[in-house]
Amino acid sequence: MSLGKNIVIGVCGGIAAYKAVDIVSRLKKAGCNVQVIMTKAATEFVTPLTFRELSSNPVVTDMWEEPKQWNVQHIALANWADAFLVAPVTANIIGKVANGIADDVLTTTIMATKAPIILAPAMNTNMYLNPITQQNLTKLIDLGYHVIEPATGMLACGVEGPGRLPEPSVIVDKVIDLLQTCQDLIGQRILITAGGTREPLDPVRYIGNRSSGKMGYAIAAAAAKRGAEVILISGPSSLPVPSKVTIKRVETAAQMHAAVLAEFDTVDVVIKAAAVADYRPEMAAEQKIKKSGETLTINLVKNPDILFDLGLRKKQQLLIGFAAETQDLMRHAQEKLNKKNLDMIVANDVTLPGAGFNIDTNIVKIIYKNGNIEELPQLSKQHIAEILLNKIGEMLTKST
Repeated sequence: MSLGKNIVIGVCGGIAAYKAVDIVSRLKKAGCNVQVIMTKAATEFVTPLTFRELSSNPVVTDMWEEPKQWNVQHIALANWADAFLVAPVTANIIGKVANGIADDVLTTTIMATKAPIILAPAMNTNMYLNPITQQNLTKLIDLGYHVIEPATGMLACGVEGPGRLPEPSVIVDKVIDLLQTCQDLIGQRILITAGGTREPLDPVRYIGNRSSGKMGYAIAAAAAKRGAEVILISGPSSLPVPSKVTIKRVETAAQMHAAVLAEFDTVDVVIKAAAVADYRPEMAAEQKIKKSGETLTINLVKNPDILFDLGLRKKQQLLIGFAAETQDLMRHAQEKLNKKNLDMIVANDVTLPGAGFNIDTNIVKIIYKNGNIEELPQLSKQHIAEILLNKIGEMLTKST
């Protein structure tokens, strides 16, 4: 992913300051340029050297220190930033900013910037719920600041309640979502499949899989935000339909096959994230199958291979597949890429912690038609969706 955006990260003094290290690392991996400002208290928890090495930039800690280049440092950073994140932000800094106090380099830079400002509070539950803190946060929200609600859980002080800094992946997703205001997919018609299929055994039972549809729905939502006309063909899923997305609901592999082929000639990109059953019962019983013996034999027949058929039919379309495997990940994914005439395949080992079905994160490898492979760390599915769409956008640009 290469956002190419400039992010200033303010780090305040609190035990959650250690999570800011991961935030900086994730934003750098997303292709952002990062500069860090630390309050004096923050340096008691994490050293500036850590942030300097991760960001590849000097860390600012003092209003009066010798500047690394000839400029008024807080003004230069304020003008440089495309977004300004403060994580963790303490009740003290929230109070200062809400009341116009600028008495250190962080608060002064916040006052001077015109970039969108994102605040991620982290503090003791009682401090967070204190009416003064809540009033200050409400005031800042009214002024256009973006506030990420703290998570609830056991805090370092031993109290359980709201006040935990959200996980770095959540914060980074919020920042990326704010930055992704580009409409680089306007004029593109994108078909996305999501969820699993259900192959009926009888009126009550079916053969299915564990897919929730989260990956496909995340891609659909991100593509629509970037201006694409999105058709989402979804197997059964309880997820809400993303805004500005046209959904077509199906249940079986055969129904998904028909729905995809009906749209294929009119689209520019197909992203097939659905987990489609390879086989279906040869006969579906008209009545519920009753228990009648120690064993039950069901004959299965092969379902149509949607990706293979699209690969045979494709003309100008980009065709992207997914490969969820439990062993020999790269071999199976490469075979699928070649056999089905794909431009790109997203491969993941569903046995890994943090990857697979029914969770909000994934660990994927992107394999391209030219043989290049890109490995991504554990990321949220929303973050992976943005990375994939960046790659697709680059491929569309090259093809025009």
